[in-house]
Amino acid sequence: MATTVILGGLSAAFMPFATTTTDEFWRFLAEFGDVIALGLAATGSALGIGLAGQAAAGAWAKEARAGRSLSFTYVILVGMPMSQTLYALIVMNNIRSVLSNEALTIGHAGLLLGIGLTTGLGELFSAWMQGMIGAAGIRALSDGGGKGFAFIIIAMGVVETVGIFTMVFMLGMIPAV
Repeated sequence: MATTVILGGLSAAFMPFATTTTDEFWRFLAEFGDVIALGLAATGSALGIGLAGQAAAGAWAKEARAGRSLSFTYVILVGMPMSQTLYALIVMNNIRSVLSNEALTIGHAGLLLGIGLTTGLGELFSAWMQGMIGAAGIRALSDGGGKGFAFIIIAMGVVETVGIFTMVFMLGMIPAV
């Protein structure tokens, strides 16, 4: 039988937990891990896309002023940080399968929270840094007459690998249902 968690002295924001059973509290933490993975990853993707998008807009303005055609290549670099959100979604969906098993969820709530946080942070920083590399790459392509695209893709691919490793390693940590 579940025992009641006593959380006296906390702000009103935490008062709903004052009457929450221990099992419900641990389930909440497990579910929080599930959603935080996607939330943090999406934040990183948005930051990365924003950085690269700003650089692309500046490069397009420079090309337009010079009377040159606008480079579509920048769109590729702007979009690359989006993949980390997909990696977190894959981890999140696998955690979801564990959440359907009450005993497994409660027994591994800390692990599931840790997997969610680790996934989210790994993907956030991977996407953010990828956007920074993309922004620098767009400026380099704009100033260098379009030379060096392959090297920029390789650099962005290296940081993409961190996101892939995060996904793969965290998938391996999810308890089997």
